[in-house]
Amino acid sequence: MVVRPYFLRDSTDMVRDQLSDVFDLIEVQGLVSGGFSVRGDWICHFDIHDPLKMIAVVCGHIRVTADGIGPIDLAPGDVAILNRRTRLVLQGGSGLDAPTELVIDESDTFVRVDGANCSDSDVIIGGHIDVNPIGQALLMQALPPVGHVRASAAEATNLHAILNRLLDEVTGDRVGAAFAIKQQGQLLLLEVLRAYIAQNDQLPPGWLRLLTDDRLRPAVSLMHDNPGKPWRLEVLARAAAMSRTSFAERFRTVAGVPPLTYLSNWRMQLARHALRDDDARVGTLAFQLGYTSESAFSNAFKREVGMSPLRYRASVRDESPVAAQSVPV
Repeated sequence: MVVRPYFLRDSTDMVRDQLSDVFDLIEVQGLVSGGFSVRGDWICHFDIHDPLKMIAVVCGHIRVTADGIGPIDLAPGDVAILNRRTRLVLQGGSGLDAPTELVIDESDTFVRVDGANCSDSDVIIGGHIDVNPIGQALLMQALPPVGHVRASAAEATNLHAILNRLLDEVTGDRVGAAFAIKQQGQLLLLEVLRAYIAQNDQLPPGWLRLLTDDRLRPAVSLMHDNPGKPWRLEVLARAAAMSRTSFAERFRTVAGVPPLTYLSNWRMQLARHALRDDDARVGTLAFQLGYTSESAFSNAFKREVGMSPLRYRASVRDESPVAAQSVPV
């Protein structure tokens, strides 16, 4: 069995990064699909086919409306994340003249309309967030229908520079461009999520809010670093320097679930990830995740996921729709 990095931790490592743990688990990727540049007054309508869509402004100013939400004004360097939206309207220009309707072929990587360039036009780059079946529900639960990340915020100083590099790679037709675009897309997604977390004091209850809570972080670190240990509520509360009652109340408010429920759900997410590996043995996995027997683990897994571990592995291999279901952490 291949043991995943988040099962075993160096006890001397004092820096814990639970967000990276979750990103590794759900195999999150920021993928750039294309974009366009245009001058004047314009409007463009899109059907959205990706559950998590990104729209970024390199130059100019645009207005975004998604399924009736908006319009939201995006300035240079701003990014909008669209969560489970189906219809997108982008509009640019002064709004004084009747807008020209743009028809952009989604198969095009980047389109320049009327020879527009960054000095006198609106330049937009589009992409989406790709995750494995485990992670889609996690991100959807953690993000609003439309999230706006402002490049002007102190936490987003790198956004505009990343977008400029992306534009350079998308339009430069240079050797290695596809690799560079992939890497810049990952950096863009990381910066967007970092900035979004920092800009939003009122994140909805869930794992994203939990991982940014300084008071609870020591307890979350214990559960992430040693998911197989039989953690007790009083031990976790002590790690957070809180009373048992105060810790339990704060954890439920921030995470949306009690601490030990979060631990159980985290174990199930790790189990799902491991079961995608043909070499993972159910008995070994049960022991690593703190279950006293293979049958106890199998019963817990079936209770949470709706099927046995072996059936889940088979459904993932067959890419069955049931494999895409996820119990949010």
